[in-house]
Amino acid sequence: MPITINGTTGISGVDGSAGTPALIGSDADTGLVFAAGQITASLNGSAANVPLVAGSAIATTSGTAIDINTAIPSWVRRITIAYSGVSLSGSAHSIIQLGAGSYTTTGYASTGAYAGTANSAGVASATNGLIAHGGSATNAFTGTMTIVAMGSNLWVASHSGALNTTIGVMGGGSITLSGTLDRLRITTTNGTDAFDAGSITLLYE
Repeated sequence: MPITINGTTGISGVDGSAGTPALIGSDADTGLVFAAGQITASLNGSAANVPLVAGSAIATTSGTAIDINTAIPSWVRRITIAYSGVSLSGSAHSIIQLGAGSYTTTGYASTGAYAGTANSAGVASATNGLIAHGGSATNAFTGTMTIVAMGSNLWVASHSGALNTTIGVMGGGSITLSGTLDRLRITTTNGTDAFDAGSITLLYE
């Protein structure tokens, strides 16, 4: 396994494998493996993927859909989406749609609920995506959604957070895809209300 050190391009040729990692600790079978699109930790010859953040925050300030196309590695088993002040131009809710080759737009079982300081409460459901309750023109959503693989292309989600500073939100949902997850879209329940504020960040594990 030749390793190249160049003052201009850096270090290359350090791919390795789980059994013979490129960078090792005191144990010859413990270290890091570098491969296309991922960094893998080797622990006694077995691979475990290192969480990756999908770049910088993605603005949710315009448009009715934001696509993360074919950017999700096949090894991903958990996705965390962090929302910061995400709001919409109308009364719809933001949703996450997953896909395998194309986006799945039906068959979701997803519900969110909220409760506020003035004893107000409400529930919203969606079958076209994993709902993050709120995010309307007057209710900016800040919180997280976690989507976890359960096997056989079944993905289960939960979310929690706040609308503005006075309303708590929580919920969950699920979807079974036709194949291996490779894309993610943040859009809205009605498909016409536009994003007008905030940002999201993705973490892959």
